[in-house]
Amino acid sequence: MPDLLLHTRRLQDATNARDFDAIMSHFAPDAEVDIMGFGELKGHAAIREFFEDWIGAYEQYTFEFEEIHDLGGGVAWGVADLRGRLPGTSAWVQLRYAAVTSFTNGLIAHQTNYTDIDAARAAAERLAEERG
Repeated sequence: MPDLLLHTRRLQDATNARDFDAIMSHFAPDAEVDIMGFGELKGHAAIREFFEDWIGAYEQYTFEFEEIHDLGGGVAWGVADLRGRLPGTSAWVQLRYAAVTSFTNGLIAHQTNYTDIDAARAAAERLAEERG
């Protein structure tokens, strides 16, 4: 797996730049992403459409990793903070969540997002043990 810090920094930068090609370069073509409350997205087309719709809804949008942990075995988990301002409003929407991510050949193969940070950490530790 490539350097995790570099990988996450590039994904964060691509997201904040709304560079959807760069965002998708971090995902395997057959990647699956389970977005809390939105269901499971499978493959580049579905994942990209979600990101374009989600990020595109905001006039201003920022994505930042608060922390990221490489657990070995191609498993990482991290906490992220999203902030966005919808057009025509002055109020900001904020979402703090955790992601459990498994990598194959240096690309995101599967990611599950959690609103419960402790549940994410436990799930990541179990997955790393299974894959280790």
